[in-house]
Amino acid sequence: MYVIETLLVDNGSLAPAATLQLRALAKAMGKTLGVEVEPVSLLHSSGVSTPAIGDIAAEILEPAIELRLLQGKTDFLIVPLFFGPSGALTDYLPKRIAHLRTKYPDLNVKLAPVLFQPKDDRLARILADQVRAMLRDDTRRVALVDHGSPVRAVTVVRNQLADQLQEILGPQFKVAPASMERREGAGYDFCDPLLANLLRRPEWNSGDVIVAMQFLLPGRHAGRSGDVAEICNEAEAASGNKLRVHQTGLVAEHPLLVQILADRWRQAVAMGEGTVVL
Repeated sequence: MYVIETLLVDNGSLAPAATLQLRALAKAMGKTLGVEVEPVSLLHSSGVSTPAIGDIAAEILEPAIELRLLQGKTDFLIVPLFFGPSGALTDYLPKRIAHLRTKYPDLNVKLAPVLFQPKDDRLARILADQVRAMLRDDTRRVALVDHGSPVRAVTVVRNQLADQLQEILGPQFKVAPASMERREGAGYDFCDPLLANLLRRPEWNSGDVIVAMQFLLPGRHAGRSGDVAEICNEAEAASGNKLRVHQTGLVAEHPLLVQILADRWRQAVAMGEGTVVL
């Protein structure tokens, strides 16, 4: 019987909570689809202390695939836990698969579509639910923040998500996209505005502002005391505490994400639009 190994793949983190959340997503996705889904990271997560993650070591992609190749498994479907076409997917991943294929020429890999698809507004609906959960009486300003990427196409995804979120929340809200950080140089101006700068603008630096977190898993950036929280705290202090920032939960905390992941798997199995053969 033909068997394809399904791997749910994130970028990876040294934060134990990120590995635990990835595992929970893989389990829920597998239950939805009726197949086994294994959580694997591109990088970093093999450095997480195993006692912190249930004494089961986290896996990273290349050795994870090689281990399975040695077991006689050759066909893999990678479901990316990425909002858009990050360089990790378009550059790093294909190179690692090509390297593996020099030793294992029978290796076959499909890459499912990324989470965001222009005709699918479910990510924006997740963000809208999380914004509504943070509403205060007069809160009508929402900053949608992502990590910030050197890949323009990833920032385009952020901006399209902001437009979808604006449409869902309605005209009584003001939604603005922002980046947590960006690279230096005019060539990366497409990432602007930085969240730190947005929260210092006169129309944003007082009253209640919701920061909608376009982050999937907890970690150094999106954790409770992470980089985004630090940016928000500094902005509040700079305003003389006239500004009150309220961060939403993370996208992976919402049950609808599992349905999106399951649909991306189904698209890839059917070789739907956006599926890539590596």
